[in-house]
Amino acid sequence: MLTNNINFKNFIKIQQNKKILKLFKELIKEDNEILNSFKKTYKNSYSKKDTNKLRKFSNYILIGMGGSILGTKAIYSFLKDKIKKKFLFKDFYEKNSPTKNKNCLNLIVSKSGNTLETIVNSNVLINKKSKNIFLTENKKSYLVDLAQKLRSEVIHHNNFIGGRFSVLSEVGMLPAELMNLDITKFRNLNSLIKNKKFVNSLIKNVSNTLDLIKRNKRNSIILNYDEKSADLFFWYQQLIAESLGKKSKGILPTISKLPQDNHSLMQLYLDGFKNNFYTFFFVNEKNSQKINNLSLLKSHYYLKDKTLNDIKKSQFEATERIFKKKNIPFRSFYLKTRNEETLGELFIFFILETILLGRALGVNPYDQPSVELIKKETKFFLSRS
Repeated sequence: MLTNNINFKNFIKIQQNKKILKLFKELIKEDNEILNSFKKTYKNSYSKKDTNKLRKFSNYILIGMGGSILGTKAIYSFLKDKIKKKFLFKDFYEKNSPTKNKNCLNLIVSKSGNTLETIVNSNVLINKKSKNIFLTENKKSYLVDLAQKLRSEVIHHNNFIGGRFSVLSEVGMLPAELMNLDITKFRNLNSLIKNKKFVNSLIKNVSNTLDLIKRNKRNSIILNYDEKSADLFFWYQQLIAESLGKKSKGILPTISKLPQDNHSLMQLYLDGFKNNFYTFFFVNEKNSQKINNLSLLKSHYYLKDKTLNDIKKSQFEATERIFKKKNIPFRSFYLKTRNEETLGELFIFFILETILLGRALGVNPYDQPSVELIKKETKFFLSRS
């Protein structure tokens, strides 16, 4: 058990690493802006007046890249059944034109205000008639200048919180409010760090992961049985890869779609090379479609009265059992409830895990120095042509 909402099976059972427990206690005591955004006391840089004004729209286009958009996409996909508003996400180049829908708001998000892809998509998607809100740092940048030119409002991005760690700050919570979600339910750090099961699971999880890395198991394969969580793991993929991939260290996170990948990749997972470890992920669906008994042949009558959730759960449990028999390292998340609180717990668990892994591995989890090299080279080629 991780929390009341999440059943969690950890990796192979080894003793807690005392070093990790010490790092955790030190982290919690810090005046850390990222962790502060996980608390209910965090003060957003926007007001209720702002959100009330922006809620009048029924359609939103969110323009961003990386950590400025992935967390919000995860929220929208995971909780889509609760959301009546329509959100479109633009984080890749495609042929587009400004929307003519008068009931549409563009939300342009970039911490630096100078992200090339966000600048390009903004150039294509917005014009003087567009209704826009910019969410960026309170400093001179391209997007701040553009907002001034368009006479659009700017909401300040907390400059102490990097993009991939920003989901529970303004970056994710302003859009969540516009989705009419309860953002207070996402931010539960204080109660989680008082929860012994949560803390013990986190520390053992990090300890086990470090042990796996020492044994040259560096490929983290996410076996995701929940289609609505695909964007959550794209967010997680960036979090782990960009935070830890330094000094010839790191973990390569790969997302596998189950049960479809039973018919393509599973044979490799079970009998192929042995430098992988796995994360099983399942969300219980309470209103799942039932099998049509009248159309069922006698040979498969064991499917009678089963829901799609029942079938998928059986596949999930069967695969877990085979992994255990083959002594393949894995952990499992079984979510009993799909709501803001559960998703907030996952965000906090994964971010704490990443920071602790970074510190234990001796890398700075907050920067991405080599990515900046590509940005400089791209500008060189664009300026030259």
